[in-house]
Amino acid sequence: MPEATPRWTVDAHPDPAACARTLAAAFYREPAVSWICGTSQVVRTRWFDATLRTHAALPGARRYAVTATSDGRPVASAVLTPPGAAPGIPARAAWAARTGLRCGPSVLWKTLRYLHHAEAAPPEGVWTLEFVGVRPDSAGRGAGGFLLDHVLAAVPAPAGFFLTTADPANVPLYRSFGFTELQRTALGPLAVTTMVRPGTG
Repeated sequence: MPEATPRWTVDAHPDPAACARTLAAAFYREPAVSWICGTSQVVRTRWFDATLRTHAALPGARRYAVTATSDGRPVASAVLTPPGAAPGIPARAAWAARTGLRCGPSVLWKTLRYLHHAEAAPPEGVWTLEFVGVRPDSAGRGAGGFLLDHVLAAVPAPAGFFLTTADPANVPLYRSFGFTELQRTALGPLAVTTMVRPGTG
């Protein structure tokens, strides 16, 4: 009996702009992005575009996309930062200028607040799972789990993985992938949970 055609394909080098569009669609109701960007799809897309442009310039940064085998349509994306990587001062200034001009000063201010609050001290040596999301028209079909399984297997992370989430519904999902809670704190209307997945090293 012939093998069934895989439903999903992983692209390990997707275009940052394409990932930004996928994530902007995926995060349309995510609490932190909604608090930062409001309800505007345009602002949300511009915010992800500015963020992923800056992230793509980091040495060792990784992006993944899941596409539907049937038509090649991107349905999910993930973005990861390697241990210790951070934009330099010129890159941060360019990101701030782009975000402030294209999204508005309130979006920039809230982004900086969230980053300072939620991502100030990840454990040493871990990879940070910045974003993972599935387009709403493909949610519930297994693409997100398929992508996360691939990422956790493909990225060499002897010290493990770190993430933050402001969506309480995500916490049990990440637990099922081996993450445990570090702490839960409040930021304005948000309940921000930091989580870690131990590595193999």
